[in-house]
Amino acid sequence: MIATTALDKLEEKGFLDIAVDPTLDLATEIARLKKEKNAVVLAHYYQDSEIQDVADFIGDSLQLSQEAARTQADIILFAGVHFMAETAKILSPEKKVLLPDLLAGCSLADSCPPHLFRLFKEANPNAVVVSYVNCTAELKTLTDICCTSSNAVQVIESIPEDRPIIFAPDRNLGEYLIKKTGRNLILWNGTCMVHEIFSDEKIGRLQHRHPEAELIAHPECEDSLLEKADFIGSTSQLLKYTQTSPRKTFIVATEPGIIHQMAKASPGKTFIPAPPQNNCACNECPHMKRNTLEKVYLALKYEQPEIQLSDEIIRDARASIDRMMEISARAGLG
Repeated sequence: MIATTALDKLEEKGFLDIAVDPTLDLATEIARLKKEKNAVVLAHYYQDSEIQDVADFIGDSLQLSQEAARTQADIILFAGVHFMAETAKILSPEKKVLLPDLLAGCSLADSCPPHLFRLFKEANPNAVVVSYVNCTAELKTLTDICCTSSNAVQVIESIPEDRPIIFAPDRNLGEYLIKKTGRNLILWNGTCMVHEIFSDEKIGRLQHRHPEAELIAHPECEDSLLEKADFIGSTSQLLKYTQTSPRKTFIVATEPGIIHQMAKASPGKTFIPAPPQNNCACNECPHMKRNTLEKVYLALKYEQPEIQLSDEIIRDARASIDRMMEISARAGLG
């Protein structure tokens, strides 16, 4: 049983505040707990490398939730951020879903409060609502069709041209989709802090020093950066591109956690994180980095913190995801 003080601290801090024996081999202990509890660990590409290395599945948020739904595990530990764990719970409501730190949020999801978006939606009553999957479960209940960065074009193009479309919450991805599809989207003004603060000037200097390098970017980046990119794609698409491109050097304009998998897949290539406007050496997501190997271990050991969603939210949010998957299947995207 967890001590009452630890439970109190969980409520206050969002994670179990229990001292971990520094002599423990955490990777070995996590492997033991996974087997003992019939659990799987999912790690997003943006997690620290040591968490990725203990995971059963590594990938984009929706891809991970789909993997979890296919497993026979009783417990899903999602090393990512809150909306990702919510998506796993929506797709696997019968399973216990754990998040190492409940305060591992998302600046993009937070930029679109559902109560304000509801008013925005009411002001455009005839519009089809398309929401990037990087949003809260509650926002998904206000959404007609979800999308990912890899299937967003197909989702937009599936909607009749005479229907207006609201796109939320990412403004940058929405502007990219306007250019790709030619549709006049009604954009919610939300952004991801990680993809907003890349420095065009610093990237330009990097390109000058490394003329052989390709600039690859996530479509959540600002338009001025995307215009210079040699390749634009989702996190998984960026990873695949670096494996197939004949180039040996890449400037990577997304959260640098993905570079761990890029380097593992292509050990002879060089990956340079695109620099932000601030003075940090790289552009890490502070929300993703709230998860640690210690918190993964404690969450598995005590089966806390757990993601809880009402049956109503699961039902209504699931409908927008199912609609997306139908469109993706028709488009041959799996």
